[in-house]
Amino acid sequence: MTGKDLIEMGYAPAQWFGNAIAYLNENEVAAEDLRTVIDGFIPKYNVLVPHQTPLEYDRFIDAVNDEELMNLIYVEETMDVVMKTPTVYKGAIMPDACPAGNIGHIPVGGLVVTDNAIHPSMHSADICCSVMITGYGNNDPKRILDLVHNLTEFGAGARRKEHKFDLPEELYNKILGNRFFSDKAKAMAKSQLGTQGDGNHFAFVGVSKNTGETCLVTHHGSRGIGAELYKAGMQCAEKWRKKLCPSLPSINAWIPFDTEDGELYWEALQIVREWTKLNHEVLHFGIKDKVKYNSKLHFWNEHNFIFKKDNLFYHAKGSTPMLDMIPDNNTGLRLIPLNMAQPILVVSHNEKNEIGFAPHGAGRNLSRTAFIKKELNLQDEIKGLDIRFYFDNPDVSEFPSAYKDAEQVKEQIVKYNLANIEDEIMPYGCIMAGNTNYQRNN
Repeated sequence: MTGKDLIEMGYAPAQWFGNAIAYLNENEVAAEDLRTVIDGFIPKYNVLVPHQTPLEYDRFIDAVNDEELMNLIYVEETMDVVMKTPTVYKGAIMPDACPAGNIGHIPVGGLVVTDNAIHPSMHSADICCSVMITGYGNNDPKRILDLVHNLTEFGAGARRKEHKFDLPEELYNKILGNRFFSDKAKAMAKSQLGTQGDGNHFAFVGVSKNTGETCLVTHHGSRGIGAELYKAGMQCAEKWRKKLCPSLPSINAWIPFDTEDGELYWEALQIVREWTKLNHEVLHFGIKDKVKYNSKLHFWNEHNFIFKKDNLFYHAKGSTPMLDMIPDNNTGLRLIPLNMAQPILVVSHNEKNEIGFAPHGAGRNLSRTAFIKKELNLQDEIKGLDIRFYFDNPDVSEFPSAYKDAEQVKEQIVKYNLANIEDEIMPYGCIMAGNTNYQRNN
C-alpha cells in the first residue's frame, strides 16, 4: 500500500497517510474492511460554533469629530463579529483603524491573535505589505527620487520597461516546491519583481530630521504572487471551515496550523515574505550601486502579515509589530508612514505597550469612493513638494486629506504608549501610481 493507492481510492493527501500506510503494510486487512480501517486514521474534529458575544479587545483610538465617530462605530461593529471567532485569543484596534470590506472582516489597523489557526482573510490579498528605508548620505533628494522613478514601476501586471531584475534560482525553487503557488503565481514572481502596484503604495524620498541624511522609503506588498496565494489560502480555509465551524462567516475561515495544509501554507507565507523583501531591495540596492554610497541606515518592517510566537498567530491587518517578531531587523526601529505630505515616523518599542503592536499609518475615515466626491486641489495640500503620479493623472483618493490628521495619530501613539518616536523623515517628494485608468486605456 502506498500514498498513490490511497489517492486513487479518493483520499486527499494528509499527514495521517504515513500511519495508515504503515499499519496496512504490517497487518492483513480484508478487502471489505479496508475503507473502515483507513477511515479510522482520519482525524476527527470537534465542530465549533462562534462565541455568542465577542471577546473583549483593546481600543487604542479616539474619535474627535463626527466623521471619526462614524468610522469608529463601523470599526467596532465589524471587529465585534471577528472577535466571536472560536480560534481568537485577543485583539486590538489601532489609532489608524478603518473598515476594510463588509461587516465581519478584520478592519485595517486591526490585530487579531489566534491559537493554532491561520486566517488568510486577516492578512488580505496584499500579503506582507511593508516598508523599507535606506539612507544615501548627503545625496540630493531630487537625484534619489529621479533614480527610483527610473527603476520602479507602478500599476497592474508585469514590468513594461526593458530593465528587469532576476529572481534568484534558490527562491524560485522554493516557490516551485510549494503546492499553494499556482502557475500564474510562479510566473508573476519573475515578471513583477521590482514593481510596486497601485493604491497607497509609494516611493518616498525625504531627509532625516535628526541627521539630515537623504532617505528612500518604499511601501508595497507581494503583488500578484501574494494575491494568488491569498486566493489559494481562502479556498483551503473554506474547506476547513465546513469541517470545523460551518456556522462561521466564510470571511473568517481558518487553516489549522497543526495539519499538512497549515504547515505548507505557513511555509508559503514565509516564501512570499522573502520575495517581498527582495522586491524592495532590488530598488534600494540598485540606487546604492548608482550613487556609490553605503549607509548604515537600512531596515524594513511588515505591517500586513501574520507573526507567530509560540503557538499563537498575530494577524496584523495594518498593524506594526514592535517586539522581536521580525527576524531580519535587529535595529529595534520601525517605520510608520502617514501621508505623502507628512513625515514618515521612525519609532521604537515602548515598554508600556503590552500587546506589542503599533499603527501602520494614518488610516481613513471615509471610503475611497466617498472621498473622491469632494472637490479638492492637490497643490493646496502638498505645499510645493515634488509629488509625482506614475500614470500622470492624480489619484484623488490618495490626497493627504484622504487620511486622518497626522498630528492626531501621533498624539494617540504617544497617549496609548504604542511606540516611542525616535526620528522623522521629512518629505521632499513621493511617487505613487496615480489614476490607473490611464494605464488600462493606453
